[in-house]
Amino acid sequence: MVSARSGGSDGPDGPAACPRRVGLAIMALSASGEGTMRLTGRVALITGTASGIGRAAALRFAAEGARVVAVDVAEANAETAEMVTERGGEAVAVRADVTVEAEVAAAFEAAEAAFGRLDVAFNNAGVMLEGDGDAASTAESVIDRTLAVNVKGVLHGCKHAVAAMRRAGGGSIINTASFVASVGAATPQIAYTASKGAVLSLTRELAVLHAREGIRVNALSPGPLRTELLMRLLNTDEKRRRRLVHVPMGRFGEADELAAAALFLASDDSSYMTGANLQVDGGLTAAYVTPE
Repeated sequence: MVSARSGGSDGPDGPAACPRRVGLAIMALSASGEGTMRLTGRVALITGTASGIGRAAALRFAAEGARVVAVDVAEANAETAEMVTERGGEAVAVRADVTVEAEVAAAFEAAEAAFGRLDVAFNNAGVMLEGDGDAASTAESVIDRTLAVNVKGVLHGCKHAVAAMRRAGGGSIINTASFVASVGAATPQIAYTASKGAVLSLTRELAVLHAREGIRVNALSPGPLRTELLMRLLNTDEKRRRRLVHVPMGRFGEADELAAAALFLASDDSSYMTGANLQVDGGLTAAYVTPE
C-alpha cells in the first residue's frame, strides 16, 4: 500500500496542544472567508492523502481556496475528498499507485480534466517499512519497495507535474523529504534515509532545470511526527523520551504544522524560493546539544 509516510495525529499532548489549536484556528479563519485566501483559483494535486500530512494538506489547501485532487491507493482517500467538500471546498479523489507511472499520468490527466489546469503538485506519498535497518540486515525487497515509492514515485509526480505546469504557465512542486536526509542516526533505517536523500537531490536538480519556466521545486523535510506508525514503534515513555531528547522543542510535530509549511511553499509567499529544503523539525537538525 502506498500512503503518506505520516499518519494522522493522535491528538494534542502537552506542549503540542497549543500549536495544533493555532493551526486549526487559522484553517477555520480561512474557511470562513476572512483573511487572505492564498490559493484561490489554483488547482493542487496531492499524493498520500488518505491520512497524515497528505490529508491535512488537502484540507488546508482547500480552506485557502484551492481545488484539490487527492491521490492515494487506500480506500480512506475517498473520505479525504468528502471532508473537503463537506467544508465547502472542491475535491476529487483519484486512486493511483505512485510506483506505476501510467497511474500517476492518469491522475494528472484527471486533474486537468476536472479543473482545467494544474498549479501545485505536492508529492507527499511515501513509506517507511518494517525491517528497514542497517546495510547488513535490510532485505533487498525492503530496499526495492522503499526506493520505488519514495524516489520513483516522487520522480513520476515531478515529471507529469512539469508537463502540466508548462501548459498552465508555471507552478509549484513540493516534494516530501525528511530530516534524516540531513543527519545520521544510531537507530538506522538505511533504505528510508537513502530514499529521502535522493528526494533532496532530485528536487535541487529539477529546481535548476525549470526555474526559468516559472516552475518552482522545493523540498519539505519533517522532523519526528506524531504518526500512527511512529507512536506504535515508540510504545513506551522511555522510547519516546529517547527520541525527543534530540528535539530542542521537546515534542513531536503534528500533521497540521507540516500542512501549513506546505501551504507556504505552494503559495506566492515563497515566490522567490526554489531548490530549497524547508526543515520543519522542532530544531532537530540545528542542534548539537539540546536543553536537557
